[in-house]
Amino acid sequence: MKAVRFHGKHDLRIDDVEEPGELSPDQVLVRPTFCGICGTDLHEYDHGPNWTSAESNPYSGAALPQILGHEFSGEVLAVGDAVTSVSPGDRVSIQPQIGPREDYFGRRNLPFLGPNASVVGLSWPWGGMAEKAVVQESNAIVLPSDITDQQGALVEPAAVGVHAVDRSGVKAGDSILITGAGTIGAMAVLAARASGVTNIFVSEPNANRRERLQRMDMGVTVLDPLSTDVAAHIRSTTLEGIGADAAIECSGNGRAFSTCVDAVRAQGVVVQVGLMPGKIEADPFRWTVKDLTIRGSLNYPLTIWPRIFSMMRSGLFPVEKVVDAEVDMNDVKEQGFDALLAPRSAKLKILVSINS
Repeated sequence: MKAVRFHGKHDLRIDDVEEPGELSPDQVLVRPTFCGICGTDLHEYDHGPNWTSAESNPYSGAALPQILGHEFSGEVLAVGDAVTSVSPGDRVSIQPQIGPREDYFGRRNLPFLGPNASVVGLSWPWGGMAEKAVVQESNAIVLPSDITDQQGALVEPAAVGVHAVDRSGVKAGDSILITGAGTIGAMAVLAARASGVTNIFVSEPNANRRERLQRMDMGVTVLDPLSTDVAAHIRSTTLEGIGADAAIECSGNGRAFSTCVDAVRAQGVVVQVGLMPGKIEADPFRWTVKDLTIRGSLNYPLTIWPRIFSMMRSGLFPVEKVVDAEVDMNDVKEQGFDALLAPRSAKLKILVSINS
């Protein structure tokens, strides 16, 4: 069968690989339909390997070359003898976090925080950019009849954005700054709006991406950090000049993190989502005198899929707005990865059609 495999930096290939063999009792065989290209996939391709490895994953045994794709929907083809929650023919959305459930974090439904975690499409033998994939039963969530396959492939990045907004603690009527208008930044904007946040500020240096976000017509204030003092602007437009109630940093940029610290009010919350490649300069004294809460935000609760379905169904969470194109699996490098990584690209999300 055909699969998109990452072999190393800038080395992405459409390979012929062996089809999955006999399923374990708790496994599910899926035919992927749509798979999103994630920022993590782009970082692997352009700067990796980072999350993938030439050494076998201690839990899954996966090693390079890796079939990519962790944001995908599909159709169930077969199930193991012990599987009860899905059946052949079901449409499913894949929750890609996998890990042992017997250790401290696994018992708390947080296997991705444990030492032996793996992720479908990054550190698991299978991924969504292939004609078939094997996952655990807990990874395959049945799609409601009124949720499309395209929406099903967007649940995973949507969940990242929703969880980040949850971590910020904002309420209806609050204000928030989001730095970085990539896919996760856009998802955080959508989630904040769905939560009733009334003043949403977005800082993004890419002019094309600022225009792309404005075309989504989400009622946000889009700022250029290269020409505007973002924190000063936010203070000047919030009640008594106190600043935003919260900020979510989605760009993985140290300067953007500092802007978030400056822009939030005393006792505000800063949530760090963007993955930073190295150390940054920080001013903990500033955190202390402003009595701030600084939080990381990794992934999402594994039980969040039904909530995302409900948000999509309400019409208040139009995640489809982030999609720029659907491309064939055979064109994934040029029309997918290269298009997203092009200088000054405005594209947010490209879905790969696996069996078109």
